[in-house]
Amino acid sequence: MIDEQTDKPRSSFWKELPILLGVAILVAVLVRFFVLQTFFIPSQSMENTLQIDDRVLVNKLVYDFRAPHRGEIVVFKAPVEWSGREGEDFIKRVIGVGGDHVICCDEQDRLTINGQPLDEPYIFSANGQQDRPADQEFDITVPEGRLWVMGDHRSASGDSLEHWQQSGQDIDAATIDEDEVVGRAFTIFWPVNRAKWLSVPKQYDGIPNS
Repeated sequence: MIDEQTDKPRSSFWKELPILLGVAILVAVLVRFFVLQTFFIPSQSMENTLQIDDRVLVNKLVYDFRAPHRGEIVVFKAPVEWSGREGEDFIKRVIGVGGDHVICCDEQDRLTINGQPLDEPYIFSANGQQDRPADQEFDITVPEGRLWVMGDHRSASGDSLEHWQQSGQDIDAATIDEDEVVGRAFTIFWPVNRAKWLSVPKQYDGIPNS
């Protein structure tokens, strides 16, 4: 006698396997397209926070529900004027959001945002020497719907300050449209010995809104 209850599921599994694999692939594609994506770090501009060849995981969904916050690390589609070609992804830290008044620098050589000094322990340092917050003084107000972004390795970053200088202090050329942000980088997952969360530094907690 054939045990139909045992035989049927075993046969059914092999018939359904291609469907299951197809569904799994579809889910993976949808997650990558709409929710999560991996990016690798190609340059020194975010050292020491991010090193060359680090892999980060980016949440592509979060900014569908809110705007980027100060201190977050974001991936965005760089303007052609920044990258020299269309559609290139950049990764930087959000320093100022729409309406913020950002100045360099106070008497302690710190950026101020809306009158509040900002300590930046993440700025690149080597051999006991830390980059300055900026290589020249500036005083800007971020337009609504745009972001002032800077790399943590200030002396090696093509960021808002560099393009503010190069454009003759054109604030629109120096800032990023929020709609061009791909998502928030929230963790380093590779290499394993560098895995960590990319949380917002506590120093941003005291920054007042504009």
